[in-house]
Amino acid sequence: MVLGLNRRRNLLETIKRFGKFDKTKKLKDKKDFVYCKKCDKYLRKNKLSDTYYICPSCDNHLPISGKERIDLLLDKGYELINFKSKLNNPIKFPDYENIRLINSKNGLKEAVTIAKGTVFGENLLVAALERDYLMGTLGTYVGEELSSLFEYATVEKLPVLVFSVSGGARMQEGMFSLMQMAKVTAAISKFKSQENLYISVMTNPTMGGVSASFAALGDFNIAEPGALIGFAGPRVITETLHEDLPKDFQKAEKLLELGFIDVIVRRDEQKEFIAKVIKLSRGNYGCL
Repeated sequence: MVLGLNRRRNLLETIKRFGKFDKTKKLKDKKDFVYCKKCDKYLRKNKLSDTYYICPSCDNHLPISGKERIDLLLDKGYELINFKSKLNNPIKFPDYENIRLINSKNGLKEAVTIAKGTVFGENLLVAALERDYLMGTLGTYVGEELSSLFEYATVEKLPVLVFSVSGGARMQEGMFSLMQMAKVTAAISKFKSQENLYISVMTNPTMGGVSASFAALGDFNIAEPGALIGFAGPRVITETLHEDLPKDFQKAEKLLELGFIDVIVRRDEQKEFIAKVIKLSRGNYGCL
């Protein structure tokens, strides 16, 4: 195809102004695909379980639910448990019941899933925050469930692992959500005073009141590659300070360098790593 000079220039200018293609229009069913922001690709969901939901193109750890994390970590036959905590609306936040209803449509009662099982035969209690329920925010229900979990683990002398993914304390519950930071911290303190093992795994993102409380209190503080971990988010800090932040700001790799976390472990290596931590932390092998 031969184009005249003016027509060619006009075409190039049009191309420059043209918006990005919506790649999802080419997909038959968008629900069957997961979008990887890092490499700008759509991946088939049914193939991701084989890669532990890690993008095969760029190694990005894709978002997954708390239940999926438990499936990947625990041996088959584990038991889902809860401590029958009440759903509250302590400050009578407008429309809170409808907000809960919308978030429960994905099958979640609240923002935490708890299970009891084994990892390569090693007993373990696991709590996983749920990003699909108000971004795993910490409210009175989550605080009560986690506190009850650590109290139960103290009596049964079982190790505990918590997967954190959260936007922080839940604004719909005001000061009552902030109180959960102290409540869970106190339960952990009693649990650890009995020489029990607590493993914290911080995933992307772990922010606000969660990062400032139980997520940072593990005997072993583990992070997934590339996880954003901090209190206020980069955008808020940038707008407050009016300064550009380093590219690796609040990233797991930088926090490892600074000593805030102990180790970065890929999702497909977590099960074996955690089983070794539990086994070697028993008895006189270094339980903190």
